[in-house]
Amino acid sequence: MSPGSLRADAERNRRQLVDAARAVFAARGLDAPLDDIARRARVGNATLYRRFPHRRDLVGAVFVEPLREVVTAARTALDDPDPWRAFADHLTYLCELQARDRALAELLTARMSEVDELDDLRDIAFDYLTALIDRARAAGALRAGVDHADVVLILMANAGLVERTAASAPDAWRRHLGYVLDGLRPTGLPTPVPPARKQAEPLPG
Repeated sequence: MSPGSLRADAERNRRQLVDAARAVFAARGLDAPLDDIARRARVGNATLYRRFPHRRDLVGAVFVEPLREVVTAARTALDDPDPWRAFADHLTYLCELQARDRALAELLTARMSEVDELDDLRDIAFDYLTALIDRARAAGALRAGVDHADVVLILMANAGLVERTAASAPDAWRRHLGYVLDGLRPTGLPTPVPPARKQAEPLPG
């Protein structure tokens, strides 16, 4: 077999593994068995571990592009002249991502400290999200006291809801989010005391 054919086979195997991992992680989360990914990709376990020696290598290969899309979506939301709509639509987008992809639901609320590029993209995405929150609050569209940590808690809650209702009521998160968004509007009532900062920080990966 020529060197070109070997390279083509290697690239085909890599693409099959990444595509399989995307599907398995989406359905089962970041802790999904790697053996299942190799089986779905129709390659041997040895091939998987040769291309991706550590789980973090495969997670990085799968999710760098989706997180770049999250960054782009957040940046685009800031172009919306309506501060509330920009914030609410982007939060809905994030919750919908969580509903479609269990692994992304985990990545949005947990740091994968061994995947530097994912951490960097996630931090940029949340910087933009913070800007959306600050702008909506400054415009009087978002109740005083709401900040980035509150949205992290909302995403954590949505991730749990999505996981528990995926089979029986896959769109239940939309109803729940509607109530949440109503509660984020200014009401004239005091905002409840926030949790300690460390309690609302993203979970370690």
